[in-house]
Amino acid sequence: MHDHDEDDYRGPATMRAGDREIAVRVVLRGHFQPIDGRFHWYGRVAAHESVDELAARHRQDVLLRTPDGEAVGTLSDPDPWGRYRITGTGHPPFPVPTALG
Repeated sequence: MHDHDEDDYRGPATMRAGDREIAVRVVLRGHFQPIDGRFHWYGRVAAHESVDELAARHRQDVLLRTPDGEAVGTLSDPDPWGRYRITGTGHPPFPVPTALG
């Protein structure tokens, strides 16, 4: 299914914008930002032709769903390898440890 290692989440996800839904692979991580008191999550969506069509190379808000949850994030410009950066604030679409071991 998915692996948890250096990343907070790596694996399958579903991206939804309007009535379009696309199965994608993502690498996500995040951290609590004490300056604004919010959790900031971010990562990359693997290159996918349908994501190119959806984003049309512009910033796009999407609902990102993983087996562990869902959250709204913003896709930004693709990198040279066709992967889109995604960022969000608040509860992420992956589990967050509540205590440090």
